[in-house]
Amino acid sequence: MHWKTLGSEYLFREPWLTVRRDICETPMGKHVDAYYVLEYPDWVNAMALTEDGKVLLIRQYRHAIGRVLEEIPGGVMDPEDAGPEVAIRRELLEETGYAFSEIYGLGEVSANPSTTTNLVHMFLAVGGKKVQEQDLDDNEEIEVLTVSIEELREMLKKREFLQALHVTCLYYGLEKLAELQAKQ
Repeated sequence: MHWKTLGSEYLFREPWLTVRRDICETPMGKHVDAYYVLEYPDWVNAMALTEDGKVLLIRQYRHAIGRVLEEIPGGVMDPEDAGPEVAIRRELLEETGYAFSEIYGLGEVSANPSTTTNLVHMFLAVGGKKVQEQDLDDNEEIEVLTVSIEELREMLKKREFLQALHVTCLYYGLEKLAELQAKQ
């Protein structure tokens, strides 16, 4: 079922947006003259729990939709990150000031495999301890919040999270947390 790429042309290249137009041929011989692909680096996010079992959330403004949202920590993998776990540890420290004793991989998902090239690597981080102040990018203004697991479940139930990739991570994180607690 794989398509054959006959040619590619970059229409726009910037650090946060790269647009490519591919010319393809399907296995049935159909010619696709313009298939548009958005190239992004991989992303990471985490359901992060403090030493006392509180969930760390962040609140920040999202310009594309013009709203302030409650989310989970995460961000873009930098080229110098040795892998997704290194990237999420860095993002957690930068956005929240917390370091974590254990990090569990929850898998990866795609925001839209039809048009985007990147994956989102999801994690459950536990044993978080505040070790420094936030170290934010120039365009970031992030407020750190803590909620209990029950408050988090209620927020999910009320559909208070808008970012679909974060909702996915939270559900996988709750599942992994239950699995870890069952082993104790």
